[in-house]
Amino acid sequence: MSRLDVGTEDRVTAAECTGPMAVILQAREVPLGGVRNMHVRRTLPQRDLPMVGAWCFLDRFGPQPTRMRVEPHPHIGLQTVTWPLLGEVRHRDTIGSDVVVTRGALNLMTSGHGIAHSEYSLGEEEIPLDALQLWVALPESARHMAPAFEQHTELPRLSAPGLEALVVMGEFGGVTSPATAHTPIVGAEVRIAAGATVRLPLHAHWEYALLGVVGTIEVATGETSTEANTDSSTDVATGTRVDDEALLYLGIGREHIDVYAPDGATVFLVGGEPFPEQIIMWWNFVGRTHEEIVAAREDWERDSPRFGRVPGHGDERIPAPPMPGVRLTTRQRRLGGQR
Repeated sequence: MSRLDVGTEDRVTAAECTGPMAVILQAREVPLGGVRNMHVRRTLPQRDLPMVGAWCFLDRFGPQPTRMRVEPHPHIGLQTVTWPLLGEVRHRDTIGSDVVVTRGALNLMTSGHGIAHSEYSLGEEEIPLDALQLWVALPESARHMAPAFEQHTELPRLSAPGLEALVVMGEFGGVTSPATAHTPIVGAEVRIAAGATVRLPLHAHWEYALLGVVGTIEVATGETSTEANTDSSTDVATGTRVDDEALLYLGIGREHIDVYAPDGATVFLVGGEPFPEQIIMWWNFVGRTHEEIVAAREDWERDSPRFGRVPGHGDERIPAPPMPGVRLTTRQRRLGGQR
């Protein structure tokens, strides 16, 4: 998916994580409008938390009736993880992929050095649509690779009393997704039965966050937690409540967490080894330097073969926004310690 907003939150850096914590981060409205006119809420990046492991971007679009028309647009240096909750979307890209994204299937696009794609809802009328879209920053070893696309219609499950988890990316509880990952990572949809308390296994040297998707959960975090917004942080109860679209950042140093869902709930778990590299994220690009971002933008604007053309489209495409009047630099995060 293409970003139509570009702000100061895009200049991000990894940080050393110092231990377990419990911080609630609220989603914010993204005023996209224009070609999509869709209701979108963003939970990553945040001013205080730009990344969780290699995860650097998390949007939810929907639930709403809409006619999605996202014209061809470029990406570099990242993987897009599209996880539908409701509705179907057609994906086309410059390496010839033409698939329909459906509930329970993972669409994983690896941009590498450069790719372009489009996303259309099916049909000409509005349809009910709800989905998560996440980006994974590629490490130095993979970010210049050739672009690739994968669709996985059958994903492995982790089951326990009161718990059903689909492992979308990476590894969770000894269960590993078939999707290609370039860093130690996890992305998993976790469904918890009404009235159940479940224990989620974690790696002590990874950092994690839980996104509320449907329903409310209570997480026994074991320490005083914090609620963060754009201006301040306040202490909240040790048993941390997570509502729809809130993100609970758990820090590092945990071997498990216990989660209670009084009425049943679905959450999305993201995590991984703290990303060791500094990145610059601007528009649809993840790079390392200002010059690299400028070059990618210029390549897109001059219709360079680097990105190619999406079959089935004519000249329609999303133009790159203008570069800001300042040099793009990395930005320190304030949760989990600093370099």
